[in-house]
Amino acid sequence: MAETTSIGGPGGKFPATCWSAVLAARSDDAVERTRALGAITESYWKPIYKYFRIRWAKPNEDAKDLTQEFFARLIEKDFLADFDPAKAKLRTFLRVCADRFASNDAKATRRLKRGGGVAHVSLDFESAEAELGRAKISSAPAHSPANMDDFFEKEFIRSLFGLAVRDLREFCESCGRQVHFRLFERYDLEDGGPQRASYSDMAQEFGIASTDVTNYLAFARREFRRIALERLREMTASDAEFRREAKALFGVAPE
Repeated sequence: MAETTSIGGPGGKFPATCWSAVLAARSDDAVERTRALGAITESYWKPIYKYFRIRWAKPNEDAKDLTQEFFARLIEKDFLADFDPAKAKLRTFLRVCADRFASNDAKATRRLKRGGGVAHVSLDFESAEAELGRAKISSAPAHSPANMDDFFEKEFIRSLFGLAVRDLREFCESCGRQVHFRLFERYDLEDGGPQRASYSDMAQEFGIASTDVTNYLAFARREFRRIALERLREMTASDAEFRREAKALFGVAPE
């Protein structure tokens, strides 16, 4: 599947039509399919893990095993063969698959003996568990969110933004703009509470002019938005779906 360039450099707003993991996951090209499944796994493993922890009240280790098995099968057994992008969003399809998978957990456990015969994928469960801890979400059913669709969507957005922050850091490092990212991280990502530093404070802390703080933050915010939108576009199957998702995420419709 061909890629096209995206609008997103200085002055750019929204990515143009580009590579979609949702469509490529159904490609006959093994390379494209593998790449797509990797992108989907990267974006969705945390939401799926947390979903197993909360919706199905799975203990930490059981949720880890179940998540590993789910994505190993997604990759190896072509779970997405039955996915129709015209009927549902990818995250809805994956959540339904996760429910079916968890409901069959006892059978799967007996058959696979906790992963026997299934190739595991490398996932950083400690970070996901730490996020659950910071959010003070219990795996007890009494504390499960009333609307699991809403919970799963919010966790997908959290995952997407987390990956976009990582990509922004790597991008800034690659082009010698580490200070831009550090300012963005310090001012926009850290919780300063009522004592949030001013631009003047930031200028003094980083040894730069106040106008540089304004310009550096503008650059980092613009690039973060570009990166987040490009990742969102990967997880949508059409321009129309992307535009709806982008509007919901950023509050404005793509031009």
